[in-house]
Amino acid sequence: MGDKKVKKKVDKNNAVESSSQKKLPKKEKPELDKNRYESELRTLQVELVKMQEWIKFKGLKVIVIFEGRDAAGKGGVIKRITESLNPRICRVVALPAPTEREKSQWYFQRYVANLPAGGEMVLMDRSWYNRAGVERVMGFCTEAEYLEFLRSVPEFERMLVRSGIILIKYWFSVSDEEQEKRFQARIEDPTRRWKLSPMDLQSRTKWVEYSKAKDEMFAHTDIKQAPWYVVNADNKRKARLNCIHHLLSMVPYEDLTPEAIKLPPRQKDDGYIRPPFADQTFIPEVF
Repeated sequence: MGDKKVKKKVDKNNAVESSSQKKLPKKEKPELDKNRYESELRTLQVELVKMQEWIKFKGLKVIVIFEGRDAAGKGGVIKRITESLNPRICRVVALPAPTEREKSQWYFQRYVANLPAGGEMVLMDRSWYNRAGVERVMGFCTEAEYLEFLRSVPEFERMLVRSGIILIKYWFSVSDEEQEKRFQARIEDPTRRWKLSPMDLQSRTKWVEYSKAKDEMFAHTDIKQAPWYVVNADNKRKARLNCIHHLLSMVPYEDLTPEAIKLPPRQKDDGYIRPPFADQTFIPEVF
């Protein structure tokens, strides 16, 4: 049914992982301290702006899918991509659970409504692959619905690519130990506790089931027209830089940076008098 068959093996943590995730030869790499990370990120964000302007200029349609285990770092990468971009050109789609009406629709229907128009890039924080992941593992879909998804999604994605859409799919891979550490950090931080949903907690009890589901998903959907790109996400800073660097390589662009901007002189007052401050309501200056 898919373009590739993937053999499975069990690692030392009893997690089923795909043999398609080839281990790269280990070599010493320089440490990535905060200063170097921020410097590299700044450089990449400047390039993202250039890519954004090219997407707008050429009318490109780009979809970037971010999938992976809970707390794998998808949101952090999306945030670093979007924080320097124009939200009218680059928008994030993170759909909630489907309503009863949406459940009665063709499965891909609500995702199709969020596809990009010309000159737009859409970042999907989870996507139609929910059916192959959480819905499969937690029993939110039937066996027939799941099998139909595996049959349909390769053709659906080929159709998107044939229509001119640039489709890029990332899977964020995180170890059991690192995920545990991040879950504990979220529990301890009241500003991040909202990131832990009851579903996230249940996923901890089904680690192997999620691994098997991911391997099965890759076996059917890692197609040459829209392959999966795996991001080693145990180190957040490196994962962010590596993912953004790869994204930039996937959309060939040219530098359309305009000439240096010179501000025109401000209009003269011509007798204009501002209203008294006492007539306006200011917020309290607490700080």
